[in-house]
Amino acid sequence: MHIRRSPEEIAANRARYEEHQRKGLEFAPKALPGKSAKPAPELVADQVLHRETVPGGWYWATRVRKNEILRVSLDHGFSTITLVAWKADEPSERLNLPDTVKVQWTTGLGKGRVILSDMGTVMFSITEDSCAAHDCLMGGSTASSNARKYAGANGAEIRNTRDNLVKLTTKLGLDRRDIPAALALFAPVRVDDDGRFVWKPELVEDGDYVDLRAEMDMLVGFSNCPHPLDPSPVYAPNPVTITRIAATEPAADDLCRTATAEAVRSFENNALAVI
Repeated sequence: MHIRRSPEEIAANRARYEEHQRKGLEFAPKALPGKSAKPAPELVADQVLHRETVPGGWYWATRVRKNEILRVSLDHGFSTITLVAWKADEPSERLNLPDTVKVQWTTGLGKGRVILSDMGTVMFSITEDSCAAHDCLMGGSTASSNARKYAGANGAEIRNTRDNLVKLTTKLGLDRRDIPAALALFAPVRVDDDGRFVWKPELVEDGDYVDLRAEMDMLVGFSNCPHPLDPSPVYAPNPVTITRIAATEPAADDLCRTATAEAVRSFENNALAVI
């Protein structure tokens, strides 16, 4: 049975949380930078291992090795693309957005932040990010949400993130129960003063990109479908480019590995996992 808390209990819990957060943030060794400059850095031919253009409404999966980078870029106009990931040799370890948020005290993922697994290890480091407008709270679209939103809009096939992820996961030899909470890239969701989710389209522009460095060998899946909060009444997601970039060993003072005390501890877990 749910027991409602009094306003005084809520205020006291909030105060304890904010004090705990303040103490945690005091130990951050570095200040995080702002957004990455555009356009994205040019790549030479031997850096590019593969380049895939994911059509609007479709999905794609790939294997990525440790220290390789996945550059996800809006080269064809705005679109939201959703990401899921599993450790390659042990897919029971998977992307975990609640821990990613709680450990780093923020839902604002951008350059210098890391993305964690459910085992407390780092799966991705965000090494570059030109918009820092990604949603780790709401998840993706479903058949029912799209039916309500786009019924009779333009006659096109209307695919959704949930079904795409089920198909993608099945093709990887996994089960729908293996699907973790999904990270929506280029989804400018913010929370207003009343606690409501709002869509802020001015936060994302054509040509925005994010570089995700793999911190372990992984299976990674993408679904290119509109976000549930996207206000457009027309189902017309643009293609998204994903470039797999050759691995290079991070420097000892790498930003993502040293910027916060939480990241330092998480990378210690990565090191312990391979012993």
